[in-house]
Order: sequence, then C-alpha cells, then structure tokens
Amino acid sequence: MAVNGTSPLTVRFPTLPAHPDPVTDAILDSGLLQELSHAFGGPFHFLLPHRFDANLAALRAVLEEAGVDGRVYYAKKANKAALWIERCAAGGAGADVASLGELHEALGHGVRGEDLVVTGPAKNDELLRASVLQGALTTVDSLDELDRLLARTRAGPHRPARLLLRRLPPAQPESRFGMDGAGIEEALRRCVRAGDTIRMEGFSFHLSGYATRPRADLAGHLVDLCLKARALGLRADRISIGGGLAVDYAAAADWHAFLAAQRPAHYHARKSFPAGGFYPYHSPVAGAAALRAVLAAVPGGGRESLAARLRGTRTALLTEPGRALLDRAGSSVFRVQGVKDRDGYAILTVDGTSLSLSEQWFGSEYLPEPALVTPAGRALGPGTHPACVGGASCLESDLLTWRKVPFPARPAVGDLLVYPNTAGYQMDSNESPFHDLPLPPKVVVEAADGPDTGGGRPRWRLDRRPAR
Repeated sequence: MAVNGTSPLTVRFPTLPAHPDPVTDAILDSGLLQELSHAFGGPFHFLLPHRFDANLAALRAVLEEAGVDGRVYYAKKANKAALWIERCAAGGAGADVASLGELHEALGHGVRGEDLVVTGPAKNDELLRASVLQGALTTVDSLDELDRLLARTRAGPHRPARLLLRRLPPAQPESRFGMDGAGIEEALRRCVRAGDTIRMEGFSFHLSGYATRPRADLAGHLVDLCLKARALGLRADRISIGGGLAVDYAAAADWHAFLAAQRPAHYHARKSFPAGGFYPYHSPVAGAAALRAVLAAVPGGGRESLAARLRGTRTALLTEPGRALLDRAGSSVFRVQGVKDRDGYAILTVDGTSLSLSEQWFGSEYLPEPALVTPAGRALGPGTHPACVGGASCLESDLLTWRKVPFPARPAVGDLLVYPNTAGYQMDSNESPFHDLPLPPKVVVEAADGPDTGGGRPRWRLDRRPAR
C-alpha cells in the first residue's frame, strides 16, 4: 500500500525477530488474547510459570554438574508479579529483596526468612530490623551500614545477624556499591569484635555488565577474602556473584545484520541512540551457559577453575539472577486504537504507554519486534508495512517503539501487538498510572499442553498480586 505516494516496498527496513517460541505462538493462535483484551479494556501482560521453573532447573543443573555447593536466589526487582515468588517457594529457591515491601511480599507468598538475601545500598533501619528478625542474609554495603546492623543486634534478644560484606569491584572503582580493600579490612575487624552477635558468612559484589570473565576474576578474589576471614575466626563459607547472566533474545545473524543496517532514517523523527546503547539482544553465552562459563573460568592469577577453587575451599556459590530466570516467561499485549499515515510508514497508537516497556527508561529501545495478531490470527510473512508504535499519552516522547517495524500486514484498529519476552525488567519496572490509566494486569497462563489443561485450550488466572 502506498503512503503519500511512497511505497513501503521500495524501502528496506531492518528487522529483529525474537527467537521462535512455539508455546507463545500457540497462545497467540488460540484466540485467548483477543478475549482478554476485550475483558480488560486495555493492555495486559501474560506470564508463563513453567518457563521460570525450567530456567531455575537449568541453573541448578550447572551447579550440580560442577560439583559446587550453591544456591539460586530470584532477584525480585526484575518483575513484581507474585507468581515468581510462589514458584520460588514451591521450588525451594531463595529470593533477593531490596526493600521492606519486597521482603513483605516474599514472606507473604511463602518464601521463608532464612531463604532471603537482602541487598540494595544503605538499607533503612526498618529493613535491617526485619532482616535480622527473619534470619535473612544481609549484604552489607558500607561501614556505616555494618554499624547500624550491629546496633540492631544489641537492641534486643535477636538471633545473630547473618551478613555478607560487599566488595567494591577493583575493576569498577567508580561504582557506588561496596567497600574498597581498606573498608573490608576494617569491616572484618568490627565483625570479629562483634563476636556471637553476628554470623559473618562471606562476601559479595555488584558488578555491571554481562561478561563472564570479570565475574569469575572477582569471585576468585572473594574466595581469597573468605580464607582470610576464616583465619580471623569468622565463618566466611560462601560468596555471592550477584546476577548479570545475559539473556539471548535473538539469533546472532539477525542481531548483527540489524546493527549493521540500522540508522536514524529507520526511526520515527530520525531518533538516534548512542553507540552501545542497546541491550545486547544476542548473547552467545547466556543464562545457564553463562553460569557454566563463570565456573569454568580460571580467575586471574589462579591455576584452577573457579569451580575447583570453590570445591577445594568448601566455599558455596550464591547467584541472584532476575532476567535469566524470566527468559521467555512472559509477554506484553497492547491493542491498536489508532493508525496515522506518514511518508512511507504509519504511526500506531496503542491503548497503553511506554511506561510498560521499560527499556525507554534507559534512553534506549526494546528491539525484539512485536507480533501482529489480527482478528484472523497472527500476521505472517515478509515485512512490508513499516510502523512505529506510540502510547496513549500526550507526550511526544511516549513511544513504545521508535523504530519503523516492518509488519507483515498493515496494522488496523483492533489488532493486537504482542511484545515478546518482556518479563525480565520490561513489563513493570517503570509502570505508572499516568493519565489515570490503570496499570496493565498480569495474567498467569498455563500452556495448552501443560499438566493441568488436559491438552485443551490454555487456561488463565489473574496474578495474585493485583496491579497498583
């Protein structure tokens, strides 16, 4: 179809399809999403619990095959749904929480206090108090925080405070997280003086980026710190490497072709993004494979793999993934409520806002492109109908997708756009009831071939944590 005299067929727009996902495709083809869109009268997210379970099992299998004592904690900040905490409780996983609200949610949905690790910088006194009372493992970020935690242990008849000391990454000295070498030395002295009021269990770090080598190097350093702490009479039998396990959204060939082809003309208003400003939507080593690579690496200055080092020193490994546990575990659904033609492309307006696709929060773009679901089913075939996607607010910057996505059919009012693989940080990190629009509800979907559906149509229920 020509738009203002320019045929979209004469312009090549780069494309970035997500990895094929038969389970999600079956849901798109079932007719369920159209019914839910009609019922809710607005955008919504659907969640796939079996994917979380499979990702958790894969991470645990890596620890087992490496012969490493370890524990997986779900980083709750990655998604607010109660479902994931319920899966942690059912599967015996821990949870990483960083606020009093997150701690309450985790406890309320079945995770025991001793299965929580409390992270975040400069935790307030109420969070520290609750952490001690519940027997949670607290990551201590500074000497000031350590003193406040120790004060909590002296204020009443509490159990010993369980803690990790967080090390500032030497390779990232500008990080605001953790203590430098001198700070760690002083913290160890204070832990020794505290005696039985605390249980100093080891060390942790907060490392930016997804490279496996720096994570292994710093983990090796933490093992050395554990040995030093043990010589002082402290327990120090575990380290935490945090999260940072990449997720692979798209095929390598598609990702590299997209990066090579994309330019400002492919975006509405010739929007441009800084070099390296996109999440690495293809990662050759991701999820459980990334954890395997960390364990197999030889830390700098060492002679054996990190796994061997952990086994030889009887040191446990804790990891706190968020995105990696939510890989392919959910998608976001918006209804097209307006189509406006421009020179060579269309501007779609959907019934929600970009606040429900949080990559825009980082001044970036969520690049895996949405599926177009018409009343007749998924639109398939080559993309010849480019369109960007705007939100329902009065802000010029409210675009879910600045890129002119080449859709296989011309989108029309009433069609659905389904953004794939949004459970990890995308769907609710930045949500807001702007314009008094309700927050999109979350729907838990059991796939049609799941154990409780009898091979029929997918079943659904609302998540037990209502949208706020």
